Amino acid sequence: MKKELKEDDQKHGDERRTLIVERQEARAIREAELTAVEPVTVVLSAGGWVRAGRGHDLDPAGLSYKAGDEYLSAACGKTTQPSIFIDTRGRAYSLPAHTLASARGQGEPLTGKLTPSEGARFLAVVMGSPEQKVLLVSDAGYGFITELSNMVTKNTKGKAMLTVAKGCEALPPAYVNHYETDYLAAITTEGHMLVIPAAVLPELPKGKGNKIIQIPPARVKNREEYLKLAAIIPQGATIKIHAGKRYIRLTPSNILDFLGERGRRGRKLPRGFRNADRIEVVFVESQNEK
Repeated sequence: MKKELKEDDQKHGDERRTLIVERQEARAIREAELTAVEPVTVVLSAGGWVRAGRGHDLDPAGLSYKAGDEYLSAACGKTTQPSIFIDTRGRAYSLPAHTLASARGQGEPLTGKLTPSEGARFLAVVMGSPEQKVLLVSDAGYGFITELSNMVTKNTKGKAMLTVAKGCEALPPAYVNHYETDYLAAITTEGHMLVIPAAVLPELPKGKGNKIIQIPPARVKNREEYLKLAAIIPQGATIKIHAGKRYIRLTPSNILDFLGERGRRGRKLPRGFRNADRIEVVFVESQNEK
């Protein structure tokens, strides 16, 4: 029989047609891999309720909110990206955007999924690519720039990102889209305004950061004066500084009047606008308002 098999092999045999390959060990498919990549808008309320709606044309302020609650913050991204939340103690938290409650309802409380530190409240939500840069700043006048990838965590208790002094709070983060050419405008509760290039701030994974604007430490400690507003201004943009129902418009040349070295006191805004409550970025001439 052995001889016959060898003869058949010589007469009819050819190269192996079925390949022998080594396969990797089977693994479970992650939920994110099954999630469709779609645009999404995540909306956070002042009371800490969150929801997500399809698309980027959602009007967050026009949604229905529970009695006593109101719109606080919104971020546009993709269903496969994490929604990142930051609280007043400078801690960052993240949740997959596709797991959030639908914007058709009033959402769900973040405290049902996350455990913020005692006494802290959620400030804002941000989203974007892992390389997206954001400004993190405390009302003591210190801050730095980091990437969103540094803020992602699976820990429900969050991740310490911004070191905030006792008695002080973090301010809402701001997107930095053009690190080399953007400017940073900082306004204190006493109406001192300083504009500096965003590039003079360090890029850090976490920490306290560098001093942005000079505020006497004793005044910060006693809460007599602190940083109230911090906004990123694209090169060549005009801004509106709102104080109640009034606003003052500053053109690029007007903005340069407040340009100074990092850590300086800045100049005071005109009377009537020193109690500023919002900075709005407005693109000039042919570009639309943002």
